[in-house]
Amino acid sequence: MAEMPVIIGVGDVKNRSTAVGDAKEPATLMLEAIQTAIKDASSSSSSELQSTIDSIDVVKTWTWPYPDLPGLLANRLGVDQSVKWKRYSEHGGDKPGKIFDEAVKRIARGETKVAIVTGGEALASLTACAAAKKLPPPGWTPPSEAVDSVFTPTGRDLGNNLGGIHQIGAPIHVYPLYENAFRAQRGQSLQANHEESAKLYAEFSKVASKNHYAWSQGRYDDESVIGTIGPKNRMIYPLLMNAFNTVNLASALVLTSATTAKALNVPSSKWIYPLGAAGTQDSSEFWLRPNFYSSPSIARSIDAALSVSDTTRSELDLIDIYSCFPIVPKIAARHLGLPITGGEKPLTLLGGLTSFGGAGNNYSMHALAEMTRQLRAGKGEKGLVLCNGGVLSYHYAIVLGNQPRKQGAMYPLENPLPEILDDLEAPEIATHAQGEAVVETYTVEFRRDGCPLRGHIVGRLKSDEKRFLANHGDEETLRQMAGGTGEIVGKSGWVWQDEKKKGRGLFAFDKPARL
Repeated sequence: MAEMPVIIGVGDVKNRSTAVGDAKEPATLMLEAIQTAIKDASSSSSSELQSTIDSIDVVKTWTWPYPDLPGLLANRLGVDQSVKWKRYSEHGGDKPGKIFDEAVKRIARGETKVAIVTGGEALASLTACAAAKKLPPPGWTPPSEAVDSVFTPTGRDLGNNLGGIHQIGAPIHVYPLYENAFRAQRGQSLQANHEESAKLYAEFSKVASKNHYAWSQGRYDDESVIGTIGPKNRMIYPLLMNAFNTVNLASALVLTSATTAKALNVPSSKWIYPLGAAGTQDSSEFWLRPNFYSSPSIARSIDAALSVSDTTRSELDLIDIYSCFPIVPKIAARHLGLPITGGEKPLTLLGGLTSFGGAGNNYSMHALAEMTRQLRAGKGEKGLVLCNGGVLSYHYAIVLGNQPRKQGAMYPLENPLPEILDDLEAPEIATHAQGEAVVETYTVEFRRDGCPLRGHIVGRLKSDEKRFLANHGDEETLRQMAGGTGEIVGKSGWVWQDEKKKGRGLFAFDKPARL
């Protein structure tokens, strides 16, 4: 029998202390968030609601390697015997949307009575403990593998593929490729783009400053602070336009069916309705994508989620777009037909990953919780949460409403999109590129002292339009790329193969003697 899924409880937890003695592990923060969400449901019997939990999904935490985190939470909740479904997700900022949607589908099919979806990080505490040489932190669950450092997404091995050969592939490398291509495609100067990004994140900072659960609650950084480059606000993107992951935050949602909610005497004023969702991904190898000024995965995830939820763009009153870097909300806003800055509909409910806090993979779980609160409070009728993971790779869009699906229609039981988009045409790759070429997009990696370190070029051969990756081939090219004065996208130059490193392309604006 088809059931109507509802969100009945939400909970957010923030441990603002970074004292070693106050260090709480992610499992503890998640447990507190779950208990807060159970209490938030206002059931006539919270203990009965808790004992009915039969599904626990957890977003993978960066902080600590657990042997069985869903099982640990089930045990601490006293429901390890009743839980039929346990899952621990893979890494990715899209995962809150994915596990939420899949839990909702199980409820709609009648397979699950009460589901918990949760996630959290304690990287601020872990960092403090590491600095105090107290790893593992006292009292934390024994890890499934040795922990001798603090996880960072920029520390991952880039491998030996085409990106790895050119030392490009981390988020801080790839997102700026999109920023430059998006800017150039709109005919925007570097300075105008920088000012736009600073204004966007200042708007986000203002939202976060008033959010009780934000890591930077009470602090507002205006656009002059965010846009000023200095030792504490270094490039590629200024640090104040990067996700800030050193936080202690957790969130949880309690999902059930309208039938079970009534049986548990959960007031209907607490009910918020999942209306539809969709998610997919572009190629995980960024050089195999159609272009660098749009995201098919974002566009199709949003469009499909709106379609299956019978919602138009104009009906969206509330929006939260994942924002590890400015380019994600920019691309999504353009697709939604919304202004990037100064719009009537803010692009965030939380304040973004810089000001609210990166929360590892779990940021959008906090967005779903906040969306639920605002819909309950009558601040809108429908809202969209867009989750993003990888390097603009994976996306999931969720539509929530304060009213059920029209005519009591059943929640969609299948993702309307394929797991990976395989119908997109991308330029052929020239693995040993040589000859005259043009810059498709680019970015520059900087040292901590602010001096340019390495230029990254995605280019196209003039002879056959094949795409290639390259690093700067001489210091003058690097100087021009880092200078910020002239337009680099579309500029001509020359590419050749590095004699010292197999497969590595080098690029310069002036023709080298060897060519």
